This record gives sequence, C-alpha cells and structure tokens, in this order.
Amino acid sequence: MSIEVHRDAWGVPHLRAADPRELARAQGLVTARDRAWQLEVERHRAQGTTAEFLGETETGWDTFVRQARLADTARRCHDRLDPDTAAWVRAYVDGVNEGLAAGAARAPEFARTGLRPGGWEPWTPLAVWLSTHILFAGFPTKLWREQVARRLGEEWTELFATDGPGTAGSNGWVVSGSRTASGAPLVAGDPHRFIEAPGVYQQIRLACPEYDVLGLAVPGIPGLAHFGHTGRVAWAITNAMADYQDLYRERLRRHPDGRVEALGPEGWEPATTHTESVRVKDADVPVRIEVVETARGPVIIGAGGDGTAAADGPGGPDTGGAVVEPGGAAGEPGGEVVEWQAISLRHPPRVTGELGFSVLPALLAARSVADVDRAQDRWVEPVNVVQAADADGGLLHRVAGWVPVRDRANSLRVVPAWEAGHAWAPRPAPTPRADVEGYAVMANARGLAAPLGVEFAPPHRAGRIADLLDASASWTPAATAAVHTDTDVPSARRLLRAVEETAEDGLSAGARAVRGTLLAWDRRMDADSTDAGLYAAVRGAVVRRLAAHEAFVALREPEPYPEVFRPWLALGARVAYALETLLVAGPVPPGDVRRIVRESLEEVGAADAPPAWGVTHRLAPWQALPDEDEDEDDARWPGLAGDHDCVLSTSSVPGFTDRSARASAARYVWDLADRERSLWVVPFGASGVPGDPHHRDQLPLWLRGELAPVVTDWNDLVKEEHEQN
Repeated sequence: MSIEVHRDAWGVPHLRAADPRELARAQGLVTARDRAWQLEVERHRAQGTTAEFLGETETGWDTFVRQARLADTARRCHDRLDPDTAAWVRAYVDGVNEGLAAGAARAPEFARTGLRPGGWEPWTPLAVWLSTHILFAGFPTKLWREQVARRLGEEWTELFATDGPGTAGSNGWVVSGSRTASGAPLVAGDPHRFIEAPGVYQQIRLACPEYDVLGLAVPGIPGLAHFGHTGRVAWAITNAMADYQDLYRERLRRHPDGRVEALGPEGWEPATTHTESVRVKDADVPVRIEVVETARGPVIIGAGGDGTAAADGPGGPDTGGAVVEPGGAAGEPGGEVVEWQAISLRHPPRVTGELGFSVLPALLAARSVADVDRAQDRWVEPVNVVQAADADGGLLHRVAGWVPVRDRANSLRVVPAWEAGHAWAPRPAPTPRADVEGYAVMANARGLAAPLGVEFAPPHRAGRIADLLDASASWTPAATAAVHTDTDVPSARRLLRAVEETAEDGLSAGARAVRGTLLAWDRRMDADSTDAGLYAAVRGAVVRRLAAHEAFVALREPEPYPEVFRPWLALGARVAYALETLLVAGPVPPGDVRRIVRESLEEVGAADAPPAWGVTHRLAPWQALPDEDEDEDDARWPGLAGDHDCVLSTSSVPGFTDRSARASAARYVWDLADRERSLWVVPFGASGVPGDPHHRDQLPLWLRGELAPVVTDWNDLVKEEHEQN
C-alpha cells in the first residue's frame, strides 16, 4: 500500500501508512531524503570510518569506536531483538536505503568530500544509538578523578564533582491538571546537548491505523525514543546522571606466539585480539590498531601496549609500564613475554546484549502512563528520568535503564580488574520512582536518581523551574513555554558574595566601579546585558587565576590518554564548572581566594568595558563539514542569552571561551487537553539540506524563545506529490 508524506508550514514531515512496518519504512525514507548527509555521517561514526572522508582529525574517534567494539555490540543487540521489533527496525533501514540516493543528490556535502552513500545494515540504527550515547554517562570523568586522587590527594577525589562540559543534561517538568487552566496535564522541557547542524532531533509525525504519534526523533533511529505525544499520552526524558559504565585497569601480557592474556580475579585468562585498519583521507597508508577484549570488556586505552594507561605500571615510568620477561610462553622455551597495563570499558549493552529497542514500538502504541511505564521497564541505555502524563490525568516520574550493582569505588575511579570485589552483580539496581504532587521537575540535579550516580548538576535549574511553576496554578502551553527562557543565574550568588566581601579600600577606581555594577546587577544573563558581560569577564578572570594557582600545578598536564577523552581532563574547564565549590572549599587557601577575586576586579577594571553578553556568547554548533563560506571567527552565528546554570542553559567554558557549544537541542510543550495546542521548536529546521527553505528557518524562533505550533489537522498540511508504493 502507498505511504503519504504531508508537510506543515515549517516543512515538518507528517507520515501516513497502512501499518506500523510500512510507517517505519516511510520514516526511514523521508529521513534519508531530508538528512542524507547527517545519516551517513552517523553511520560512519558508528562504524569508525569517518576519517576516510573527513580526514585525520577524526582518526581518534574512529580508533575509539573500533576498540570499544560498538558495531559488534550493535550486532549482538540486534541478534537478541524479538522478531517483531527486528522486522520493524529492518523496515526503517529499508526506507533509509531507498531514500539515500535521492537525499545524497540534494546534499552538497557528498560532492565536497567525495563520499558516496552506502548501505545501512539491519543493525545500523542500534550502532548509531550506541555511538550517540556511549559518552553520555561521562565515564572519562573516572580518568579525571584518578588523576586528581593520585596527583592532588585522595581527599580531593570528588572535589570537582559537578555537571561539566562533557555531559549532556536537560530540563523537564510535568504539571498535573490541578495546576493547569484546562484541567489536563502538561509535559514540557528541553534537552541540552552539544548543538549539531543539522540538529540531533527531528520533528516528525507517524500515523497508521494502529496509532497517530508526533514528537522528536533521533535521525537514524525509528520511532520516538525520547519525546512523543500520541494524543492520549505524552512522554519525555532527561539524563538521569546515573553511573553505569566502569573502567578497569587491566594487566595484560603477550606471549611469543601472539596470544594475549589478562589478569582476572582467578588468575591469567585469555583475551581476544585482532587488528583493524583505519583509513585516513589523503594518507598513504592506513592506521593499524589492535583491538583487545578481556572478560571485563573492550580495551579502550593502551590496547597495543603503548603505555598510555600505565602511569602506575609495573615497569615504571621509563618503560611505559611494560615488563619484558625472558623465557617462553606456556612452558615453551625461547622468546619473551611482554606485560603491560591498559584500561577496559564495561557497559550494559556489551554485557547484556540489550539496548532496550523493543521499547520504541511499544511507546508508539501507548495509550496511558501505565503503558509507558510498562514499556520503560525494558529500557537499558542510556539511563533516563522519564516523565509522562495522559488525558485521564495519570502522571509518571521514574528512572528507566540498567545500572549495575557493584562496589562504590567502581563509580569513582579506574578499578583493578584482578580484584573480585569490583565485579558486577547479576541483576541491575532497582530504578527509583516518585509520585507527582502538583508538578515534578527533572533537571539533572540530585533527587530521584541520587542513589544511582556520583556527579549531578547543581540544584539551580531544578530549583528555579520549581519557583517559576509555584507562581501559577493555571498554566497553559504558551505560559509554560516562557519557563524555557528564564535567564536568572543563581550560581552567581557565591562569586557575587565574594565580590561584596572584597573591601573597597585599596581598590582602584576602575575596580570599584566593576564591584558596584556587579552588586547592583539583576543577575540576568540576557544577551543585550552589559552587566552580564561584566560578570562573565570577572568570572573568567577568577577561573583563570584559580586554575593557575600552585595548588593545582600537578593537574595542569593531563595524562597521555587518547585525544577523544581530553574534554574531561582539562583543568581549566574543571575549575570553571566547579567554581562555586572552589570559592569556599578545596586546596586553595581562603586568603588566596580573596586575593584572586580582588585581582580579577582590578584586571577587568583596568581593561576596556566588556561588551554585552551576547556579543561574545555566541552559538558554536558542531558540523561534520563546516559551511564553505564560514568565517574564521564564525561571527555569523548569533549571540545567545542564558548560561550553564540558567533554565535557558547555554553552556560555554568560563575563563576560556564564551562560545556556546551546548544548549537546547529542542523545546517542547505537550498538552494533554488538546494535542493541537502543543508547541515545539528545534535550533535549525526540518531539513538538513543547505539552501532548503526549511534548513534553518526555525533558528529565529529558537533564539527568541518562541515555539512553533503543532499541527494535527491533515487538512492544514500540504501533501507531497511523490507517493511511495
């Protein structure tokens, strides 16, 4: 039977088909037409083949993906899908393969790079999901804590424990009908992710006789995993900030015949190993990498015995941890046994062979929060806080996902693979849930998911959203949308207090003026605010001076870990995001902190007045292939309001760059009284094709904090002429 493609005024696809599988095929087909370049970049990222067409800068990512065995894990998870889910995913893949050629013909990036569209395998969507979320829980933070404990002291292991530049968070709230004008619940929020162009979320509607659902899809993934509205029930998620990925320090040894063994709790045991070639654009020869897997998991650092994981290795710093032992292997005479240390990654999909993809079609068929709740019981990764509401007033606020039960040390640092106490229990931890009284907020802070994690966002966003929701008992979708744009920055309190405690005596006239302005500031990070720009300048100066303090000298040079993990290991960024803590605690003496604040006031007071916040706080989206007309300073990207700890969360790295790479990847309000009163917006547009009218037509809305209306009446949509049979 035919499928139908309709579009609204923003180019959002509304799809109709005869049954769920044909609808999945339609979703894949339209996504390939609209976002062929994005889909192929994601496929190559999942396979570790991006350096072939994007060049040497992608070699580190490709190496990590290969050594982490993401594609193999995706195949394992696909093989364990139930037949109905496997057929549904396959239908989506069939649609992608049907549409790629036409989509690639519209996308100029293919010609620029010489890339030809390839073929998607049945397991490719699972691989894309894995590569998109493998760093979501921030396991490289354990490398940072290991570095802090060893160089600064065990007592400071959790000094920098806060939501930082390498994590992904969100705002979300569900409001019960007792606090809305309609008497029906509202579900609203915005996921905070690294902003990519094209965007990481795709507005779409999926309709067949069994269901009619709209929401935000992840390109390359069938269904609506994160945000959806069926008319009867709506759901949304945020990152639970749970810790469910572990790093193990492995002792490995290679025998003369090439066999590799790993030291486990019961002694030496076989490890699997093979080599792969990473092809690099314009390189004469490929990069050869070794892929090693122990009983814990794939070795992601030091697989080839290069010493990058062996800071405390048995051979000492001069040998990179390697030990060469004379004699043969397994009793054979001659040859040498080489021993070294490495780091392996253990995460639930590799252990269980499950991602939770059977949840996706179940969500589309949901009619109540009970249906959503039952479906989420099967979810695995990433671990989310889920909120849902239905037209009968039902509400849901729970954690979903697979978190291993193991020793507390596993959550903090790299742990020794040879100690039995660091093994995972057979069953995961129970997932918390809570009743909703009036409203519930999820913003990555400690709370519902606290037993499952270590590092959470400060409470500022969650607290501010709660304060705003308390201000009314008659919320509407339009009024709720205004919560998204709040620019109050509660995290400024501690620095402003330190400024206030800095006596004016002895300050220069310029520093006194800066101090006075900050103390009178309304604490709003508005784009046109010069006071916000002044605050950012002082904050940046304080961060730089704290990072340069002699107390942190041991942390200035990161361990020689792969480049892909460097964002989690940079001292400056860590100081920036832990500033509130470091102003009142830590190894920097209080007197030095007071001196640093005074010197920072003097520095800013002696310089030209900083511009308004939005002049320097500009959007900095990631593009696999930047636009050809991109200026070196990228001044064409707009200035932004907000800050990391505002509800309008637009993250930069204070002290080092005001450019914002992480912000709202979408905003939504789901109305359970009338789905047509729901609202949504993405940073760019429905199309991933440069020059298309809907490539970036939503950017002005997104910048103003406005949302586009959701259209559900088929008579108000435009049907595309080319039907697919």
